[in-house]
Amino acid sequence: MPKFDATFVGLTILDIAGRPVEAIPEGGNVAFIEEIRMNPAGTAAGAVMNAAKLGISTATVACVGKDSMGDFIIDQYGRMGIDCSMMQRSETTRTSATILTIRPNGDRPALHARGASDDLLVTPDQFDAVCDARFLHHGGTGLLKAMDAGPSAALLAHAKSKGLTTSFDILAPDGNTMGLLTHVLPHVDYFMPAMEEAAFLSGKTEPAEIAEIFLAMGAGACIFKWGAKGSYVQTGSEQFRVPGFQVKVSDTTGCGDSYCGGFVAGLAYGRTLREACELGTATSALVATALGSDAGVVDLAQVESFAASTARLD
Repeated sequence: MPKFDATFVGLTILDIAGRPVEAIPEGGNVAFIEEIRMNPAGTAAGAVMNAAKLGISTATVACVGKDSMGDFIIDQYGRMGIDCSMMQRSETTRTSATILTIRPNGDRPALHARGASDDLLVTPDQFDAVCDARFLHHGGTGLLKAMDAGPSAALLAHAKSKGLTTSFDILAPDGNTMGLLTHVLPHVDYFMPAMEEAAFLSGKTEPAEIAEIFLAMGAGACIFKWGAKGSYVQTGSEQFRVPGFQVKVSDTTGCGDSYCGGFVAGLAYGRTLREACELGTATSALVATALGSDAGVVDLAQVESFAASTARLD
């Protein structure tokens, strides 16, 4: 019996967010806003926190600095019951961090300082411990310098050889990303980028045409997170869209990451592909209603009640 339901590997940073921010004050002036919050965030962090809140057993593999920001992240994880025994602490680099000025409409201009996430390195002797789970979610390729050099593909290949179900998310795609995906996607059951990222990488505009590119590269299925439109899902045998929910948007930070966490939790509970996507969609919608990557989500019962009682977007 695996030790964990799911292990989440990858980008883990500290977010400091404030809302609502209409403009940055000139010079040394001060503007007053309603709320400031500090919380763990990132492609792996946002996923693992929400999966833990939904009640599955989770572990995380990430790298933070030996600083107060890293201490804060690990403390918050501990409060959520997330296993941190495989967390790494960089001796030389500070914790990756972002300052977010959340606009009144929920948009989130960001100022990011790369840091210890670039130092994350999972070596082959650690693969079995990382894969002591039923599911492996890898998030943050593009901002994981050491892992992007080859270890990510090797870890995912090992996970598949051990029978794990794998999911994979990216961040900040550029001209090098397709080359990385060539090695990674054959070991990925669910490829989960944002629709905008997938369109950029594929050079296509129609969801089905975009998905065909990545399915041909080896992905088992494509799940494109699509903002207010919900998500688009395509496998070798079916395609469908899961519509979003009608909510008052406060902050869109971490919505895509929380979708991944909800989706993995759904699979861990034995739900179908569509049902897992529905849980991811509801989790993401709730995160949009408050400030931070895990805000708005309490537990599985609350998310399911929200989903049952909230109108959908077209």
